[in-house]
Amino acid sequence: MPLRIAIDARHVHDFGVGTYIRNLVHALGEIDAVNGYTLVAAPEDANTFAGMGANFQIAVYARRDSDYIDHAAFPAFLHGLGADLVHIPLNRVPLLMVRPYVVTIHDMASLLYNEQPSGMRMELRRFAFRRGLERADRVIAVSEATSREVQKMIGIPARRIRVIYEAPDPAFLEHGADTGASGAQQRILERYQIQYPFLLYAGNIRPHKNIPRLVEAFAVLRDQLATHPVYRDLRLIIIGDQISQYPEVRHAVIKSRVEATVRFLGFVPFETLRCFYEAASAFVFPSRHEGFGLPPLEAMASGTPVVCSNVSSLPEVVGDAAVLVHPENVFEIARSISEVLLDQNLRQDLIAKGRLQAARFNWVRTAREVLGIYQEAARH
Repeated sequence: MPLRIAIDARHVHDFGVGTYIRNLVHALGEIDAVNGYTLVAAPEDANTFAGMGANFQIAVYARRDSDYIDHAAFPAFLHGLGADLVHIPLNRVPLLMVRPYVVTIHDMASLLYNEQPSGMRMELRRFAFRRGLERADRVIAVSEATSREVQKMIGIPARRIRVIYEAPDPAFLEHGADTGASGAQQRILERYQIQYPFLLYAGNIRPHKNIPRLVEAFAVLRDQLATHPVYRDLRLIIIGDQISQYPEVRHAVIKSRVEATVRFLGFVPFETLRCFYEAASAFVFPSRHEGFGLPPLEAMASGTPVVCSNVSSLPEVVGDAAVLVHPENVFEIARSISEVLLDQNLRQDLIAKGRLQAARFNWVRTAREVLGIYQEAARH
């Protein structure tokens, strides 16, 4: 008997989680014409999933999951949909959540790296975080590293956790096969007045992302390459939202005296992001903690060599297709970037391995595994 599955799609435009929601939904549309899906979306996102199959429908819900009343209002709304199962694609589960439900846990950073002072609000968030996983019929972890953390920190038994990997957006893989710079790419670079080689970081700007160490490593590298014929004008471009909330990043730029060579671009459209991935001399990702680590794979799919941290899930995800560094060792980060820029054999090896590594992850396979979890949780 077909299932009626509701998916919370309110974060469809978020960095990272939005990629997960968009690609999972579209892949489910490719493989499943039997079960019925209701995508719960904000009013402004009602047309985001236009063109899905007849077994997909949109339910508009205006309240954000950060509102206290959502802990009761959203479960009541879901109850009215009559779904057999609900998928919450990130661990922000209402306290009164209807069951059965499946929750995807992307990382444990909000517990490991507390960005807010303790108090009633934070204690409620911690309680909701734990309760959301404890009451879930199945927990989808996006890596083995995340699965181990959920078991260790929350005490969820392994039998209720399934590891299902994410994947790069297919558009990166399709476009990355074309090694030539297109006219569209040139126009985007000209619009941003980029006429120099650059390192790229793309992702959230949060404390565990370790951006100050990246800035410090870049400053060291700039000094080392000051007379290089190609890289003496090397720049660092940081793409990420909410930079104003983390002044320590700006302070690192000022302290390292690289204000003129570091650019913050904030959120950019998908086509622009893809252009920057392809045009970068290297992608650098010194994060202290990742539940999965999608940006390095996106860079690999785009044909760009990657330097990233050797901690949490990143070695699991990038394999031998990236140069791994200790995230706190500024000089190791700088030295590794220098090697990637200057050693042409290493560059070509990383580019070739990177494309193969990125292609190992596939949204259709992810969707099939998630669909299996839906059926398992509904039976349970």
